[in-house]
Amino acid sequence: MTIHDNDSEQNVHGSRPGTGAVAWTPDADHMAGSNLQAFLDRWNLPSFDALMERSTTDVEWFTGAVLDFLGIRFSVPPQQAVDLSPGIERPIWCPGGRLNITATCLDQWLESPATTQRPALIAELEDGTHRTLTYGELAADVGRCVNALSALGIVQGDRVGLYMPMTAEIVVALLALARMGAVILPLFSGFGAGAVAQRLTDAGARGLITADGFSRRGSTVALKSLADAALLKAPSVTSVLVLRHAGISVDMQPGRDYWWHDVVPDAAPISAPADTAAEDPLMIIYTSGTTGRPKGAVHTHCGFPVKGAQDMSFGIDVHAGDRIHWVTDMGWMMGPWLVFGATILGATAFVYEGAPDWPGPDRLWAMIERHRLHQVGLSPTLIRSLKSFGDNQLEHKNLSSLKCFASTGEPWNPDPWHWLFERVGGSAVPIINYSGGTEISGGILMDNPLRPIKPAAFGAPCPGLAVDVVNADGQSVRNEVGELVIRTPWIGMTRGFWNDAGDDRYLQTYWGRFARTWVHGDWAMVDDDGHWWIMGRSDDTINVAGKRVGPAEFESVLVSHPAVMEAGAVGVPHPVKGAEVVCFCILTPGSAADNNLRVALSDAVALELGRPLRPGRILFVADLPRTRNAKVMRRVLRAAYLNEDPGDTTSLVNPESMEAIRAASV
Repeated sequence: MTIHDNDSEQNVHGSRPGTGAVAWTPDADHMAGSNLQAFLDRWNLPSFDALMERSTTDVEWFTGAVLDFLGIRFSVPPQQAVDLSPGIERPIWCPGGRLNITATCLDQWLESPATTQRPALIAELEDGTHRTLTYGELAADVGRCVNALSALGIVQGDRVGLYMPMTAEIVVALLALARMGAVILPLFSGFGAGAVAQRLTDAGARGLITADGFSRRGSTVALKSLADAALLKAPSVTSVLVLRHAGISVDMQPGRDYWWHDVVPDAAPISAPADTAAEDPLMIIYTSGTTGRPKGAVHTHCGFPVKGAQDMSFGIDVHAGDRIHWVTDMGWMMGPWLVFGATILGATAFVYEGAPDWPGPDRLWAMIERHRLHQVGLSPTLIRSLKSFGDNQLEHKNLSSLKCFASTGEPWNPDPWHWLFERVGGSAVPIINYSGGTEISGGILMDNPLRPIKPAAFGAPCPGLAVDVVNADGQSVRNEVGELVIRTPWIGMTRGFWNDAGDDRYLQTYWGRFARTWVHGDWAMVDDDGHWWIMGRSDDTINVAGKRVGPAEFESVLVSHPAVMEAGAVGVPHPVKGAEVVCFCILTPGSAADNNLRVALSDAVALELGRPLRPGRILFVADLPRTRNAKVMRRVLRAAYLNEDPGDTTSLVNPESMEAIRAASV
């Protein structure tokens, strides 16, 4: 829905925010045993509210306290936790400190036999086979991968793409790149060649780690052939490491391509962490906005992993030895978040190659039972899909190991939330709602073990973040829909965008609307009970099943076709995926507006961006709603398609286009 009247709109969950009753309240034992309570006790803080007050008014204290609590290991201690003198937009974190995050993720657990033998990673394939690595075994495999990559010419500072399925090897590769001081470039395994090439080229990548293929719903996805097509447009890549996983025949280019099994297993298992500064780049994660090319959010050794581990500890309450799974791909931020957070905390990360409802809807519940998982992160889209299969999938499943569910990526609807909480969790397993973003390194809002939980809402901001909801003038509002903003810096904030000279794009994207205030692009509301609600995107970014994509990516593919003169893409509600993409095309004279062209355009988008991002519909129109400066108004385009009130249309030069769009949308 389009939000344009703060006094009358309902939220996207289907009920008025603030009217829901509390569904779960932590008991005294639950609170007393939580990491968050341990943090309060360590610093003699009487309550969560006291923590929020101190953490947002004394950023340096809170940052240092978190680094201490998580046991982050520095080879050279920083002069201070943060230097705020450059301004809230560009603080310097851990100045003077030397830190390679893998010293915390791996080395600290090798100092006693008990922790060396603790499971660090469990990886299950779609065929049901699984593999467990202890911390000792994971560290040795990471060392081998470091030495193999070094032999292939990868050096500290090189950007290296990860375009792989969720196997044990992708975790090894992620940590190996961090350990050698290379810059990780996670790529969604469902991306097409064009999307991969764009990101490799923008980052100036020197290397790529991929696989021959992987299994998805019983079929083999050929990954190496897509990588080869991408590399034709990414000449900076000179070394490619290929995992033989699916056992299919692939082309190997001599001098560039090397098999994992030929170079990694025989390499030396010991490798010291590279001498990296705390603020050296660790990772570039690309995230799409509403306009222009995808943005490469830069994260550092002392940034993303620390924020991820903080949220995992304080919100999801992961302890050493716990087993945590998130239904994700390594190309989305929750993949690296899972690996870095779990290993910093001494927990066990569980990753899974295939579809969570294959070969049947009980696959996820069977994995929880089989591996005795404690925390499971998933999306509302997945639960909407699984709920449609009914309750038979839960029969004879022992889910007693579960401590909590967690969810992120998109807003909830009440019915699937209640089904997960009541039918799956027996009204005893809390659902930790979590919302933030790639640029945040985790959450802005999050439930936690000290707060009661309302269905589909958030119990509080994450500690350390001064979060607010403001109106169009930047003034705080309550019980009204407004922009979600942050007024303090935090250690996980992106350090800017790759190839963004002068930080112009970064500053304009997040800091350009209100002075000294980060605007995240979400509609939000705070109710009378102090619970927070996310209402949807306040910009044109589209959230397809938790995957955030920008309309410009779709439009660029469409206009590259000779039959398309101009295109507009919008996200519209979908009962399972949360949103799907509808594309509107203005055709060149003489082009036939027939189904063959629709199929060809849809196939082109799927090939370029990946099959999961195939448009739901492609419609042919004579014009698009636009302003006097020719900017397409996607808000109006979406409203016309959904036959909703478009709001203020006074800036349109062609209001008649809305009726034509409505007619084409029937």
